[in-house]
Amino acid sequence: MSRFAILLGGRLEITPRLRRELERGEGLRVIAADGGMVHARALGLPVELWVGDFDSSPPELLAQYPEVPREVYPREKDKTDGELAIVAARSRGAGELLLLGALGGQSDHSLAHLTLALTLARQGLRIVLSSGLEEAHPLLPGRHRFDFPPSTPFSLIPLTDLHGLGIRGARWELAQTQVALGESLTLSNQVTSPEGLEVELAQGYGILIAQFK
Repeated sequence: MSRFAILLGGRLEITPRLRRELERGEGLRVIAADGGMVHARALGLPVELWVGDFDSSPPELLAQYPEVPREVYPREKDKTDGELAIVAARSRGAGELLLLGALGGQSDHSLAHLTLALTLARQGLRIVLSSGLEEAHPLLPGRHRFDFPPSTPFSLIPLTDLHGLGIRGARWELAQTQVALGESLTLSNQVTSPEGLEVELAQGYGILIAQFK
């Protein structure tokens, strides 16, 4: 299964942590969604496909990359350019997706990216969403470890009622806790362990969001 970065139109800061994620392993492949192509030069990564209706790609951006193959869609369509890019990656064997520029920008698109990421994670894909300064991970039932350094702020957002939630390696730890949808108990925590953060969940779904300077 291949590892893909999807370039989306939100904010993207090229941080050392993001650079390490991009360089992890071998064979990272890149697909751009419409105006997300603006991030390609800063990342220094070759793009194998450019997807979208191109309504947010100015002429000068289009002129910079004449060699990149394009899949052009009408403006009136049933999927966002980002979702179309993800569909293209999956058709090419994606088993892992790094959604860059998925956070920030339009709130409706950011929320759609988060919920789509949860759906993809439930289908077995490994998903990370990043703006460079923020990183989001879909949270499914099971045990999860995150390599966040000490002092990293993070929040866990319930997308359903959560049951059997455990948090270790943080300022405020939990064990076998229930958190209802809409409760703010798991917001604004902080990593304390040099070994990173561990989250265990018996039932439910959520999103874990960490902030980096």
